[in-house]
Amino acid sequence: MAKDNKKLVQAITSQEENFAQWYTDICVKAELVEYSSVKGFIILRPYGQAIWELIQKDMDARFKATGHENVAMPVLIPESLLQKEGELVNGFAPEVAWVTMGGSDKLEERLAVRPTSETMFCDHWSRVLHSYRELPMKYNQWCSVVRWEKTTRPFLRSREFWWQEGHTIHETAAEAEAETQQQLDCYADVCEQDLAIPVVKGRKTDKEKFAGAEATYTIEAMMKDGKALQSGTSHYFGDKFSKAYDVTFTGRDNQLHHPFQTSWGVSTRLVGAIIMTHGDDDGLILPPAVAPIQVVVVPIAAHKPGVSEKAAELAEKISKYARVKLDDSDNAPGWKFSQWEMKGVPLRLEIGPKDLEKNQCVLVRRDTREKIFVSLDELETAIPAQLEALRKDLYERALKNREERTWSATTMDEVKALAKANTGYIKTMWCGDLACEMKMKEEAGLSSRCMPFEQEHLSDVCPCCGKPATKMVYWGIAY
Repeated sequence: MAKDNKKLVQAITSQEENFAQWYTDICVKAELVEYSSVKGFIILRPYGQAIWELIQKDMDARFKATGHENVAMPVLIPESLLQKEGELVNGFAPEVAWVTMGGSDKLEERLAVRPTSETMFCDHWSRVLHSYRELPMKYNQWCSVVRWEKTTRPFLRSREFWWQEGHTIHETAAEAEAETQQQLDCYADVCEQDLAIPVVKGRKTDKEKFAGAEATYTIEAMMKDGKALQSGTSHYFGDKFSKAYDVTFTGRDNQLHHPFQTSWGVSTRLVGAIIMTHGDDDGLILPPAVAPIQVVVVPIAAHKPGVSEKAAELAEKISKYARVKLDDSDNAPGWKFSQWEMKGVPLRLEIGPKDLEKNQCVLVRRDTREKIFVSLDELETAIPAQLEALRKDLYERALKNREERTWSATTMDEVKALAKANTGYIKTMWCGDLACEMKMKEEAGLSSRCMPFEQEHLSDVCPCCGKPATKMVYWGIAY
């Protein structure tokens, strides 16, 4: 059995050897996903779905607390409807999947399989909105969308993925802009508080913003390998879509007006972010808030008198304040340890005959493997304390990784030298010209991640062209 245990651990490629393969190994070996028989489409297995459901549950409560309501829109969008807003259809055209047949009959009009739902919401609002008294309308839906990606990877980029997409309309531009900021802050809070992932909040450049948006705001996270992951976006549309789809309301002045619109979303990509921010060569390390199992109870020498009974008793008590699993299978303890480490369970509780004699157990943290001897009478305080300590340490390690992989540069030569030697964020000033943004991509291999809200003045000029620059940009390589 010990040999099998060793083989289980070796089944994961090491991060140092091949980070991309390590990531894929975890997705499959930790039983998060399975590849389907349709290329680019994945099956969320129960454990992967459970993690997503915990993220969903937390976010859904946050959305409802700020007045949002859940709705469900159709999965198919008529081509004529999609084309009403030119930027949107052009932006998504290469990724749209089309339905052309209904049963054995050819459809008169192609139907797009939902890549995003702005058009459907606008079409709906054009019929149901009448007066300013009905505003704001603040909707959200949990669904999947289809985008025909050329290169796919579980959670990060698949042809179908699960997400939430919020869509709101407001009486004034100021209200809509406040909504985009509120939802971006919500995403940042979830990432930092629940997922233990530090993020940079900022605005996308015009090149990187959502098709059809006036402004796109983002949270950018750094993975262990120094690459960036766009982890959530919030978009301000102004009244552009409202005008394209003839969405109007009678205002306080008894005149017709177009409402101001937002949309915002995060997806199962956050599961990928958890893996690549916290995982190690033995598998997942899950932040407690989104761990389907927070504590696994493993009896040691379960055949000895009283051990199995006490393990079951402890699991029952722990279930009142944590998500717990009793592993009373006949596998060897070492095999169990490796299995639950692979799945990222934050805490392991071991109890054996000697522990019974001393009225204690052993708690083992997934991240540090630290063993803590705890009286059985103190578990109710010790377990939550250890879970919170693990969460804080995960966050601090991720923050340290980001800080150590972030550099400043004032010249193009500095940028290229840093990009060649490292993977991470490079901060520079920027003049705002698209040509300089493209030059950064062509010469240094970096894309703009965002113009952070927390600006720094690194120099007076753009490193690409030498012209005056007032905005600082984070550049990096992104997933």
